[in-house]
Amino acid sequence: MSGPSSPSVPIAVLGATGGQGGAVVDSLLTAGVPVRAVVRSPGSERARALADRGVELVVGDIVSGDGLTEAFTGAAGAFALTTPFETGVDAELVQGDAIIAAATASALPYLVFSSVASANLNTGVPHFDSKFRVEQRLAATSIPHTVVGPTYFYDNIFGSKDAIDAGLLLMGMPADQPLQQVSRADLGDFVAALFADPQAHVGRRIDIASDSVTPGQMAAVLSSVLGTEIRAEAYDPERISSPDMRAMFTFLGTTGYSVDIPALHREFPAVGWQSFAEWAAGAFG
Repeated sequence: MSGPSSPSVPIAVLGATGGQGGAVVDSLLTAGVPVRAVVRSPGSERARALADRGVELVVGDIVSGDGLTEAFTGAAGAFALTTPFETGVDAELVQGDAIIAAATASALPYLVFSSVASANLNTGVPHFDSKFRVEQRLAATSIPHTVVGPTYFYDNIFGSKDAIDAGLLLMGMPADQPLQQVSRADLGDFVAALFADPQAHVGRRIDIASDSVTPGQMAAVLSSVLGTEIRAEAYDPERISSPDMRAMFTFLGTTGYSVDIPALHREFPAVGWQSFAEWAAGAFG
């Protein structure tokens, strides 16, 4: 097995029109690696935008599995993820099985599976646990693979934009509790680094984080960037209606992720590793 040695051999990317997959596409293209985007609707605006950038479009569906084997066939590798947010956590297992079946049938040389940080630590967070069950099923196969575990994404903050506009950063965790977070651009660069040297990372599970900041520190950064006072305000996660999100914020506000950030950044120095302040300056500046 080797990396994408030929400039004509693409990496297949699931979720290419979404946040994670889109970041991976960006980083691969920047590295000069051709991309095959696996999309459900090739006529969508986002898919057409990818095609305009020279990305090959193929139709595939991670729920039904339709088209995935064909999408993976002839690729140097694939980036894949599952999502519970459309039809629930049980759907992740169905999606995972479809990805595994396609990777097996196509004899995929290398698979990077995006899970979530701490999924292997029995957190009790439903979508952490479902992703780990996919990881376990993948580990039981002979597919060469690496599992990436992103921490909390910086841009989750946009879900609270209305509150930020009103001067509040609302988080379901204590304002002084550190929260390990990652930028999508760093995830993309990290995954591109894996594809550049698959043999060095096969069989590994690597949790990633760009920075660790408290909600209070985040509010101070936002205050500086926006030029107006933003105050961090914690609320009881028991107020969250979704059991999954309630469990996640309870975990984040107590145990939290456990990435060894200095060691990670030393091992992968080519990744940008944006601090929250650097990210916010670009996102809000």
